[in-house]
Amino acid sequence: MKYYAIIVAGGSGNRMQTETPKQFLLLNNLPVLMHTVKAFALSDSQPKILIVLNQEQHNYWARLCEEFNFRIPHQVIAGGTERFHSVKNAIDSIEEESFVAIHDAVRPLISKTLIDSCFNKAVELGNVIAAVQSSDSVRMLRADKTSALKRNEIYLVQTPQTFSLPVLKEAYRQEFNNSFTDDASVVESIGYEINIIEGERNNIKITYPIDLELAELLLKK
Repeated sequence: MKYYAIIVAGGSGNRMQTETPKQFLLLNNLPVLMHTVKAFALSDSQPKILIVLNQEQHNYWARLCEEFNFRIPHQVIAGGTERFHSVKNAIDSIEEESFVAIHDAVRPLISKTLIDSCFNKAVELGNVIAAVQSSDSVRMLRADKTSALKRNEIYLVQTPQTFSLPVLKEAYRQEFNNSFTDDASVVESIGYEINIIEGERNNIKITYPIDLELAELLLKK
């Protein structure tokens, strides 16, 4: 079985209150994106790694790879205007029959175990996404009124989100829609049911400054 990992690294530094895009910030003296790539390279699945970057960041990434002596094999793909288009560009570059894991570049603490479990379950079920059950009470706001939701029915979606290549190619032939918040929503919109695998609490997404501090603590632990 052939495996691919698409690592989507199109984020800006806006919510981090920095001009440096989040994927390039230093985490334990190494850019966040390099931690993420290493996680996939160390997995038993050994996927071919595609990094999707804004075209303007390709040279910067190449300089970082030289500076940090980063030699893990990977291919850099040009990003698009939306995440949807970035993922589509990467999918279009894959031709051999395979299963493809799509992962946020700014989730650098993902474990080898979760990566391998996602690939294995996707082969078994056709697709799988990582998600964790909500540990907080949840309320929905609609028309200025709030209502309680059942906490045990709420899952917080993470990545990787892993699918067979034919399904991804079919799904990403659609036109972009603002309702597409992740790859699962793109695939679900053409009629596929989405399977969930238990994610990891440590698989945090670095969005705000506190997230980077937390990631540093988790790495040291």
